[in-house]
This record gives sequence, C-alpha cells and structure tokens, in this order.
Amino acid sequence: MTAIASAGASSPDASDTDTSSTPYTFEEKRKRIFAIFAASSGNLVEWFDFYVYAFCAIYFAPAFFPKSDPTAQLLNTAGVFAAGFLMRPIGGWIFGRLADRKGRKTSMVVSVTMMCVGSLVIACLPTYASIGAAAPVLLLAARLLQGLSVGGEYGTTATYMSEVAMRGQRGFFSSFQYVTLIGGQLLAVVVVVVLQQFLDDAELKAWGWRIPFVLGAVAAVVALMLRRSLTETASTETRAVKGAGTMGELFKHHKRAFFMVLGYTAGGSLIFYTFTTYMQKYLVNSAGMSIKTASNVMTACLFIYMCMQPLFGALSDRIGRRSNMLLFGALGALITVPVLTSLQNVTSPLLAGILIVVALAVVSFYTSISGIVKAEMFPPEVRALGVGLSYAVGNAIFGGSAEYVALGLKSIGHESYFYWYVTAMMAVVFAVSLLLPRRATYLHHDK
Repeated sequence: MTAIASAGASSPDASDTDTSSTPYTFEEKRKRIFAIFAASSGNLVEWFDFYVYAFCAIYFAPAFFPKSDPTAQLLNTAGVFAAGFLMRPIGGWIFGRLADRKGRKTSMVVSVTMMCVGSLVIACLPTYASIGAAAPVLLLAARLLQGLSVGGEYGTTATYMSEVAMRGQRGFFSSFQYVTLIGGQLLAVVVVVVLQQFLDDAELKAWGWRIPFVLGAVAAVVALMLRRSLTETASTETRAVKGAGTMGELFKHHKRAFFMVLGYTAGGSLIFYTFTTYMQKYLVNSAGMSIKTASNVMTACLFIYMCMQPLFGALSDRIGRRSNMLLFGALGALITVPVLTSLQNVTSPLLAGILIVVALAVVSFYTSISGIVKAEMFPPEVRALGVGLSYAVGNAIFGGSAEYVALGLKSIGHESYFYWYVTAMMAVVFAVSLLLPRRATYLHHDK
C-alpha cells in the first residue's frame, strides 16, 4: 500500500464528491479493508475502556473515596472522570505531533498501549483501606493516562482511516470510526449489565467492578497486535518536511482551516453529547421516566444510531461533505427545540425513542463524516495534529460541558435556555459549513 501524498487545492466550483474511479486490485482492497478494521478495532477498545469507568463508578467509588455520603463518593469519581476528559487537548497535541513526525501507525500503537496500561492499573489498584490516600491518587493518574490516550486516538485514527480508505468510498469507510466509538460505549453497557445478572451488589462492589477493566486491557492487547501489522500511510518525505507536526506550521499556514474545524466541532460535539450521554438523565429528570426504562430506550437508540453511520457516510460520497454539513447545521438548528420540548412531555417510551432516533439521524450527517471532513482540510504533514487538536479543544469545551450546562440551567429554572444554546451552536455550524470548499482541499485526488 503506497503512502498518501499531499494534495493541492482545487477549483472551488468543482463538485466536492469523490467520483473519479481508481482501479484497485482485489489484494489492495483486502489490505485497505483490513487496515480499516484494525484501526477501528483499537478505537472501539479505547472508548470501551474510557466509558466503562463511568458505568462502574457506582460500584468502585466506596473503595477509593470512603465517605459516608454516596453522593460525595460519586462526585469524587466524576471529578476524576472530568480530569480525564480535560486531558484530551493535550493528548490531541502530543499524538498529533507524533503521528505527523513519526507516522500514524506509531501514534496509534502508543495510544492503545497507554489505554491498556491505564485499564490494567485501575483493575489492579489497591483500595483506600489498603494504601490510604495513595489509592485515589493512583486512580487519578491512571485516568489521566487514559484521557491522554483518548485525546490522541481520535485525530490519529481519523487521519489514518481517511488516508487508507478507497477513493470514492472515503465517507463510507471513515464512518466506521463512529461505529466503533458508539460501539465501545454500548459494549461497556452490555458488559456491566451482564455482570449485574451474575453478581450481586456486594460482589460487584468488592471485586466485580475490576472485571470490565481487565477485559478492556486484554482487548487492548489484541488491538495492539492488529495495529502493529498496519501499513504506514504517511510517506517518509511528508514526515521529513520541516515543520511537520508543529504548532508553528499549523497556525502559520492553516489557521483558517483549524478554526473552521473547531467551529463545527464545537456544535457537533455539543449536540452529540446532548442526544447521547446526557439524554438518559434528561429522560429521567425531565420526562419522568424510570432509570431502567430510560436505559433501555437509550440502548436501543444508540444501537440504531451506530448502524446509521455507514449509510450517512456513503451519502456523503454521493452528495459531498459540504452538503452533509450544511444539512446537519440547518436541520440541527430546526429540530433541537421541538424535539427536546416534546421529549420533556412524552409519556410513551416508544415515542421517546422515535424522537431521539430522528435527532440522532440529523447528528449522523456530521458524525458519519466527522473524521474525513476534518482530514480533508489539512495537508499530510500537519493532518493528524490539525484534526486531533481542533477536535479535542472543541470537544472538551463544548461537548464536555454539555451535561453541566444543561443541569445548571435546569437547577435555576431555565431548562429551555439549553435548547436554544444548542440551536445557536448549530446555526454556527451552518455558517461555518458555508465556508467549506465545494471540493475538498486535500485527499480528493489521492489514491
């Protein structure tokens, strides 16, 4: 498989679809599909390991924060979770630089290794009763390591999958990054639910919560072996370019692209977290559903959402990335307030599920091409850094704060303000998407 070369800008009035045919041998297709599988399998493991922490927190919180108040314990574990979230921009910078200077493969191998170590450390950590205050400190250190890993995972994987995908089908194949991202979250839920069927609460709190972290570490080893077999997509010449993977090169020559990506990532991350991670709490706190019912609704919705990604990715190969993004911004601005308002008053779980799936279908215009639409904005020598850092910053600020902003506004009696906040950010996405070239600046002519 040949390394991907840098591409130049093209005419702004040309079609932005990738329609030119490039002949691929059967062996070449097989290699590229395997590369997509190997890269995305690591992505699934990374997100499984990252989210299993949140789903298991209720069980291991007393082991590390031995206070009498369960709420205080959960707040402490939530604080550690948030700290991992805030490490993402640093991870985006470190691994983006590594991917542009040493290669995508190297960056992805190091990233999944760090996640493996973080999960294994958490699985084996002594409790507060054994080593005192060192226990929560070590938990925080492991979580920070995982946060760095996830922060670097997105940009490098998005870059690699965009470069290795077959021309004319880049939207379709790149969409599997979000298939595995959502799949990692679903798998974390499934593992916890299965454990709940075989272990009681006392067993889960005593030792059962360690099992998902062990499984995550083992899965990371498998992903590591797969990634070690990958073919590098960044050429030696690209990696040797002066300024490759540096902030100076990125902001000197590609500042406009960086802030455009940051703009639509901000809105995209906000609405993504609104209708995924926050939605379960919204159904319980605002719609009055039971926790079990809300969990069942969201599990079904997330599964459907995961399956939608390749369809919307393939659509972008036909109508173009710019059209996908414009539809995302416009429809997102139009449906957010009506959907969230309707969900607030819904009584039927089925109707709630339908409304959420409609919203997630709109979000799919973005998430299915999230990686490729960013990768097409940057040349190969700063592609991983540009994609990873812009995503991590926008995601940490707007995606990471979605739940806190929503709950904060609800606590002061102005929950509907959050609906309009999301709507306003979707209008920003639409405005930024208008600036996208009609044909991708990079990658469109690469083999």
